[in-house]
Amino acid sequence: MRTVTGRTDRVVVVGAGLGGLACALHLAGSGRQVTVLERELVPGGRAGRLGVNGYEFDTGPTVLTMPDLIAEALGAVGEELHDWLDLTPVDPAYRAYYPDGSTLDVLTDTTRMAAEISRVCGPREADGYLRFVDYARELWRLERADFIDRNLDAPTDLITGNLLKLLASGAFRRLQTKINQFFRDPRTQRIFSFQAMYAGLAPHDALAIYTVIAYLDSVAGVYFPRGGIHAVSKAMAGAAEKHGVQIRYGTTVTRVETANGRATGVLTADGELVPADVVVLNPDLPVAYRDLLPAAPQRRLTYSPSCVVLHVGSRQGYEKIAHHNIHFGRAWKGTFDEVIRRGELMTDPSLLVTNPSRTDPSVAPPDRHTYYVLAPVPNLHRAPFEWRGDLTRRYSDQLIGTLEERGYVGFGAGVEVLRAITPAEWEDQGMAAGTPFAAAHTLFQTGPFRPSNLHRKLSNVVFVGSGTQPGVGVPMVLISGKLAAGRITGEGR
Repeated sequence: MRTVTGRTDRVVVVGAGLGGLACALHLAGSGRQVTVLERELVPGGRAGRLGVNGYEFDTGPTVLTMPDLIAEALGAVGEELHDWLDLTPVDPAYRAYYPDGSTLDVLTDTTRMAAEISRVCGPREADGYLRFVDYARELWRLERADFIDRNLDAPTDLITGNLLKLLASGAFRRLQTKINQFFRDPRTQRIFSFQAMYAGLAPHDALAIYTVIAYLDSVAGVYFPRGGIHAVSKAMAGAAEKHGVQIRYGTTVTRVETANGRATGVLTADGELVPADVVVLNPDLPVAYRDLLPAAPQRRLTYSPSCVVLHVGSRQGYEKIAHHNIHFGRAWKGTFDEVIRRGELMTDPSLLVTNPSRTDPSVAPPDRHTYYVLAPVPNLHRAPFEWRGDLTRRYSDQLIGTLEERGYVGFGAGVEVLRAITPAEWEDQGMAAGTPFAAAHTLFQTGPFRPSNLHRKLSNVVFVGSGTQPGVGVPMVLISGKLAAGRITGEGR
């Protein structure tokens, strides 16, 4: 494993996102002197917070899986997860709504879930589900140690006994093809393959190795922290500060200072030079290269689709929905083709609707509700729509109309607060191609082929976050923090 050369006593982490905070915790636990510089006034990066008229919204991810990874980062400094976060299992993990009017609850208890699938889709489909769980659980076991929770420097690092087992299991076939071996009903096929969008690909194009995303979502369990996902950021930042990490908010870094092939520190917008033996960069990796580092030829990346998110504070509540709700349109493959291949807005959208106030009423005023509505849209490289104009209002109205057609009666009339976040805002926040989902997980942007977390020329510059290894999603970003720290401490493999 390649590691940072030279002294590593003083580390400056640029950005207090989940990856940067995880890295800081692991470094603090190893005895390094760590300073985190964050441009915002709160921690979290993409997992930030928006407060409007008594409503509180998570600005980034809303689905939390694998809390043991948070526990691992806190454990690096001797802290316990339960002392910092109040986690509630989300049950059901999702409620899926289909065009034929049927619904399917995704339950992480496999016995209950088999019964639910049998009720909705029949006993044969339930048998397929039980076989799928065994397959996905084994896939996660094979992938985690050798290919996810590990720094990879070259394709040869992939050559392990587990690689042969993955090949034999069909993990390098197409995801949809593999899913169809277990499920015949289009409803179950969709609910266990839509997660490919998180990796930036259609299920028909993604590799079956990404079955593990469905495993984490639908089998390992989904959780909600009191106060929202941003509470994870606050907890990690609080634990880091307790153990000596200095976090400076409202501090914008403008560039990394270098000399003789090494970083010597970072320069802030106020003109302050903060010296460092090692610099860890948490901004979106291509943007970090572009804005903070000396000019260098950039690899051309393929980016994931983006999304429009509506943050809605409302007078209107709905008893029949769950915490996380997925509303599938009639189209399936065509929807992915529109967004990913043709760069078009979905004509028959599939939507994620999260209702956090159902689980935690403190995020809304009394007798009010919060909704997070996510619609996949093309990224700005694929389709540079003019989101700063009238399109945002028109598309927001269209999404609200779609929700009303799908059972959210009076949704528009109940809106008290509406904030629409579009690819233009994601770009303004420093996300390449205007997408919060970073580079797509194509074969040659995965594992050792993904941009490295160690700069090739500046031997003491390390990257962390979704743009580097292992990839996108809260679990992967938390792991990226551990991997980045390992580049500095030499721990891990």
